[in-house]
Amino acid sequence: MVIKASSAAEIRTLVSALAADDEVKREAAIARLAVIGARAVEALGRAYDDADRVTKVAILRVLESIADGRATTIARRALAERGDVAIAATSALRALLDSPHGPTGTDALDALVATALDPEADRRLRLAAFDALRDMPEGVRVRVADALAGDPDPQLKSRALELPRDAAAADSVWQDAIEGRLPEDPATLREAAQTRASSAALSALQKMIEAIRAREASAPRRARNAWQSVRGSLHQALALRGSRVAMYDLRETISGTQGPLPTSFLAALHVVGDESCLESIATAYARAESDERWRAQLATALRAIVRREKITRRHAVMKRVQKIAGVDLTAA
Repeated sequence: MVIKASSAAEIRTLVSALAADDEVKREAAIARLAVIGARAVEALGRAYDDADRVTKVAILRVLESIADGRATTIARRALAERGDVAIAATSALRALLDSPHGPTGTDALDALVATALDPEADRRLRLAAFDALRDMPEGVRVRVADALAGDPDPQLKSRALELPRDAAAADSVWQDAIEGRLPEDPATLREAAQTRASSAALSALQKMIEAIRAREASAPRRARNAWQSVRGSLHQALALRGSRVAMYDLRETISGTQGPLPTSFLAALHVVGDESCLESIATAYARAESDERWRAQLATALRAIVRREKITRRHAVMKRVQKIAGVDLTAA
């Protein structure tokens, strides 16, 4: 695949940003690279070997979203690195199970099954590999579960028995949420969304965001924050797919916030935010007089949108932004 010089430069910049200490910058780079897709895979592969462990996890998260067969080799190597890197590798492999390229799906399946059944592997990794098989045909899950039934680790044996029931429960929670019936506990929906939001219909995610926002408004403060976190994760899922179907909610949330939002909201802004978001960002910036970190994150998001949308300082919206914020945010 031939990549234009301008695209290659953008990819290099984004891959470098995966190593950023700033979580918003790192999450935004993950989402933007996911949107770029297969064109970024080679650069991600080259960066992987010399990366630190945090950056390796970020690279594997991008590869999970892209679901390109070339990620199989990287993910297999990552399985041997233990800890969070290996856990991230199971998610990257899970995304390849449904690959239209038969050998890719087979390789991913073999790697996950071997890891789940490996008595020398860490328990947490074996559990993650087994969980990654939850969406496989029942026959595959049953064979692996039967093999684990004789495992000396009691937690793995228990998980093998529970997985079908847990998967069915998560499916029910997700389907109910799509139909507008949210669970009492936001954590259950967030868990269900982790493996389902990436393939759900965009219109279904949009409706779910609307339903969650309504629930937030009537929830106690602690629950309200948890629901907002779920809503942010859905916005990030939409951004990973380059969708702006819920832009109005993102824009209104930014303009109406009384304090910092979960990282997922800003990451989504970095990727899909447009001209219509700029005044909302300026409003949030002006309101956050004493929170320099939040202000810096807002200014960075605004500059990312301005660069991506090629909005000049002479544009009318930029004059309004400066008036609202009281400062030129493109130079902040």
